[in-house]
Amino acid sequence: MNWWYRIYFIIIGIVSFFTGEIVTFIMLSFIFLSLNNIHSTLQQIYIQNKEKN
Repeated sequence: MNWWYRIYFIIIGIVSFFTGEIVTFIMLSFIFLSLNNIHSTLQQIYIQNKEKN
């Protein structure tokens, strides 16, 4: 699944380069990475709670 994110960033990066929205791309990348980290942490907590029960 990780390579899908790389393809996504490459496509959005190319589009943002041609439209001149580089700063927007960088900020959206930070938001996307933060949300991805939150999601993976919540999945780990869920799996740990599931194993306890």
